[in-house]
Amino acid sequence: MSVSVLVHILNEEPIAAELDALPESTDQFVLVRNPRRRDGKDLHFLDEEVSTILLPWHRVNFIQILPSAASEEVIGFVRE
Repeated sequence: MSVSVLVHILNEEPIAAELDALPESTDQFVLVRNPRRRDGKDLHFLDEEVSTILLPWHRVNFIQILPSAASEEVIGFVRE
């Protein structure tokens, strides 16, 4: 199951992507699939046919994990 994330790279705009699994503490790179801008457009520094990139940890500021569709279906308290 892939995890949707926003990867914040130093001195760049955040990248929306998918991860196969959350990175381990021993990993030196983050493998992201389907990298794109937040609005869904292609990244200017990648070729059009690129679908997977490795980002070194020293370039990653932080990673935001986006809520999945399954967690959005949970219905909270409803007042009648």
